[in-house]
Amino acid sequence: MTGIADRVEHGPARPSWDCASCGRAWPCDPAREQLAAEHGRVDLAIVMWDHLEEAARDMPQAPASELFDRFLRWTD
Repeated sequence: MTGIADRVEHGPARPSWDCASCGRAWPCDPAREQLAAEHGRVDLAIVMWDHLEEAARDMPQAPASELFDRFLRWTD
């Protein structure tokens, strides 16, 4: 997805997917709060799945289970 850095203050810096604002793994807590406030539960999961796929392309060495935990587990 493009343009997320424009909509979320704590946006991802690619290709590391660390937060461009605070340097923590994205989505950091402030990004999660903002994303959850902007999206319903199902839409949030869909948006974060899209980000997971992009991150997997940017970081092919990252274990799938870690990417799942980072991008999707928190959305439930």
